[in-house]
Amino acid sequence: MSNTIGFLELNSVARGIYAADAMLKAADVKLLRASANCPGKYNILISGEVAAVNAAVEVGAQIGGPNVIEQLVIPRLHPQVIHAMGGTTMPDKLDAVGVLECFSITSSILAADSAVKATDVTLIDVRLGTGLGGKSFLVMTGDTAAVSEAVERAAAVVAKSGMLLETAIIPNPRKEIFEALL
Repeated sequence: MSNTIGFLELNSVARGIYAADAMLKAADVKLLRASANCPGKYNILISGEVAAVNAAVEVGAQIGGPNVIEQLVIPRLHPQVIHAMGGTTMPDKLDAVGVLECFSITSSILAADSAVKATDVTLIDVRLGTGLGGKSFLVMTGDTAAVSEAVERAAAVVAKSGMLLETAIIPNPRKEIFEALL
């Protein structure tokens, strides 16, 4: 799998399905996710080589037109991010927990990539909007210093766009918190 992703969010389910099909026909990309989301949005997540992802997102944005809310291409995405977007991950070691909550999906993807590139943390989950009213969040674990640094750097990335809602760092969470996250 390539480490480049493309993301397109639209405010129309019908236009989103149409754009997803056009994106897959436009370039050699892999569909990671295409789904309706709260509140009545449609998200498309693809991966592939940089040029192919750029071409596919461009086509999707053209098809989406005024229905496009956000679009994003990230080359050299950290592998943990795609894995965590696919579902929760049980870390090898349970340690401090960091949580970052955003008003947009692209913000969480960018924040997650920044967090795992900044320090030695493990992403537990990157939740992209479903059941969250269009918001998103990421959860990570590691030693307290690493989690604090990762949350700080990720928050700085998201704060630039005004999409940061809240952060939390829990130095010594109860075991039940990890169980609830998984």
